[in-house]
Amino acid sequence: MALDDIRRPQPPRVQRLDAELRHAHPITVLEAAYESFGDKLALVSSFGAESAVLLHLAAQVSRDIPVLFLDTGMLFGQTLDYRRRLAARLGLSDVRDLRPHYHDLATADPQAKLWETDTDACCHVRKVLPLDRGLAEFDAWITGRKRFHGGARLSLPVVEQADGKVKFNPLANWAKAELDAYMAEHDLPAHPLVEQGFPSIGCWPCTQPADDGDGVRAGRWKGSDKTECGIHLARAPGTAPNVGGDI
Repeated sequence: MALDDIRRPQPPRVQRLDAELRHAHPITVLEAAYESFGDKLALVSSFGAESAVLLHLAAQVSRDIPVLFLDTGMLFGQTLDYRRRLAARLGLSDVRDLRPHYHDLATADPQAKLWETDTDACCHVRKVLPLDRGLAEFDAWITGRKRFHGGARLSLPVVEQADGKVKFNPLANWAKAELDAYMAEHDLPAHPLVEQGFPSIGCWPCTQPADDGDGVRAGRWKGSDKTECGIHLARAPGTAPNVGGDI
């Protein structure tokens, strides 16, 4: 499967927006997204190692932008604490915790051990399906992806369309140095696991500290070829979003 951001022809409106915003400051991208979609726009955040920057920027545009947080049931306790503290610090008024449906877990992962044998299936039931449901009422969403993460993200556009929704990637052009400078300038709290060597933070079974010199996502699914959880992977043309049950 390929990342959805670089493989498919984009609609004219999306091409125009990407051309206009390709080199824009992230706050300008967020303002354009909010002006274009209003209450049909959401921001998806992991409240992970780099999340504070995008959330702080979005709060400058509107603290009422819905923030969708995937609570997989396997997150670090530190992430759940950070989500509460950061949301309160930034005054975010509409943070929504998206959780996997009981039926999906009972069917696909009744012993909560699916991650041991099939990480793609585990991500599907705990991330992809809940996000599909959470995004159903929105026409566009904001992601925190950046080109310096590497892999297929090297060609990440600022604006794209996938699965019928417009996606804005305001930080696509920023490097880690710019993120660090923004964190320092605005005195934003770091995720507590960053100090313990976690440059990227997901679910506890599939996240490890990274060695110095490794890529920023090197600790995710360490020792496997997997680099994405699935929410940004392209689906076959014509397929509907997965909205639960036995899909």
